[in-house]
Amino acid sequence: MQDLENLRYPLGNFDFGQSFSLAESKQHIATIGALPAKLTELVGEWGDDRLDTPYRPEGWTVRQLVHHLADSHMNGYVRTKLALTEENPTIKPYDEGAWADLPDSRLAVAPSLVILESLHQRWVAVLDALDLAGLKRTFHHPGSDRMFTLAEQAAHYAWHGEHHYQHIFGLAERNGWGSRYE
Repeated sequence: MQDLENLRYPLGNFDFGQSFSLAESKQHIATIGALPAKLTELVGEWGDDRLDTPYRPEGWTVRQLVHHLADSHMNGYVRTKLALTEENPTIKPYDEGAWADLPDSRLAVAPSLVILESLHQRWVAVLDALDLAGLKRTFHHPGSDRMFTLAEQAAHYAWHGEHHYQHIFGLAERNGWGSRYE
């Protein structure tokens, strides 16, 4: 079995505090845009046995990961819009672990896949229209007591989506789930 740290962070940790060029930000935005179709292709036809499998020991199930992505990315989208319409707003953090235990985390994944598809379409439209000045707009996160630029946020959410995708993809590989139709 792989070591627990590699299972938890298949891409490594995200490095906060970086700045990004417009070209790098455009790539991050494209990555955000590609996630819903990629995730749906991987898990869209999976049954409960796969969806209710934790991606690592004591980790969330695939079902919880998919719902978490919808929850987290909805918050990211709202933070983007706040940063574009207010001067350095203080955002509202949320307890992602508590959210992952609410009753909607036990639903089929289809509603969250639909949310991600629609949400990312809107989010990418907003982000993709930004120039470098727009990507430098900020919000304050009271949990870390620091400001984030929208460029850094786009990089983080590109990483976040791929991070959880790799959790699920790695689980599928370890279990020999080579095709969603098996």
